[in-house]
Order: sequence, then structure tokens, then C-alpha cells
Amino acid sequence: MKTVNIAIDGPAGAGKSTIAKMVSKQLGYIYVDTGALYRTIALYITENKIPDKDIEKSLGKADVSLKFIDGAQRVFLGKRDVSDLIRTPEISMAASRTSAIPAVRAYLFETQQKIARENNVIMDGRDIGTVVLPDADVKIFLTASAEERANRRYKELLEKPDCPTYQEILDDIIKRDYQDMHRETAPLKQAEDAVLVDTTELNLEESAAAIVKIISEKIKK
Repeated sequence: MKTVNIAIDGPAGAGKSTIAKMVSKQLGYIYVDTGALYRTIALYITENKIPDKDIEKSLGKADVSLKFIDGAQRVFLGKRDVSDLIRTPEISMAASRTSAIPAVRAYLFETQQKIARENNVIMDGRDIGTVVLPDADVKIFLTASAEERANRRYKELLEKPDCPTYQEILDDIIKRDYQDMHRETAPLKQAEDAVLVDTTELNLEESAAAIVKIISEKIKK
């Protein structure tokens, strides 16, 4: 039986993960956060202080895997659940850099495609519709203004004692956008057949509803 694959791409802070989780729950699909895989590789490289020249030959020792526990995706480095450790600003920036390395992308490519072949999935990332799942049944490019993305992130971090300023977050997002769009390997861009969804003026529920509507209309055709 053919599986249904939904690709959601977009810049950092656009709410891809949160919205994709909401949509997958409504539709009964498996949610795959590919960014978590790249973050885990970045964590592995950072923790082990691996220089760039040694990254390719070290990847085989990383042992990155996804597990679905009680319907939720958890990411493991070896036997260690690192789902929370990979969400720091340091690892976010490191992931943007390491995800541009061809060897890293090749290492994780088959993992992502295998999941999609075997399950109905909603997969989000930077190059899902353009590279990982070019034949996805539905492609969505989810975005919001840099200022709104920074504002959302600032509100998320506000209660933490080491919360960065709004301007620091905005500067990081602008820098991350530039890195992702100008990297040589699989740069962030909207697939030609992707539907653009701008959530600047939408809340999470409205954003999820808009995407569910797009998917329902596309799948029926």
C-alpha cells in the first residue's frame, strides 16, 4: 500500500515542528522532525570536539536513531535520549553549520527516506520537498517574518534565567536564515510545487487548520 508523505519546509523559528505535530495528530500520521537528527549530529560533534577534517570518518560512530514512544518522537545518541539536550541555542547554530556538510546529509538521508517509505508521515526540515522527498504528495513552505519568529522565540525563553534579549534572538535568526539559504549543499528554498503558508498573522491553531485544509484538498485530487 502506498504511503502518504507530507513535506513541510521553512526557516528557523517558523513553528514547523509545533504545527507539524498538531497536524500529524489530527490526521493520524507519524511526525518526523528531521532537524532533530541534524541537531543530534551537531551535539555529537560538539561534545566530542571533532574537527571539521575528521567529521566524515567519525559519523559511523555517532549511532543516531529515532524512536516513537507513546506516539511521540524521541531522538537517541547511542542509548542516550538527547531530545532535550539538542534544543539549546548553541546546538541550533552548530546544526546549521554541520547540516551544510555533504557527508552529514548523506549519512542521514537514507534514515529519513526509509521512515517515509514505511509510514504515512509529515516530515519537516529545510530541504524535505526539494531533496529528501521530492515526490511528496503535498509540499508546504511554512514561514513568518523574522521579527515575528524572534518574538515567538523570545516569549518561549522569557522565563528561563539565561534568556537572551529579543535583539540577540532576532540577530541569531537573521544569521541562521542567511546560513541556511546560502549554503552550498541543499540550501533552504521553496520547492516549485510547494504551497506557501505565511503564519505571521496566524496563531498555532489557525496555522495548523490552514495546513490541514491544504493537505485534505491535495490528497482528494
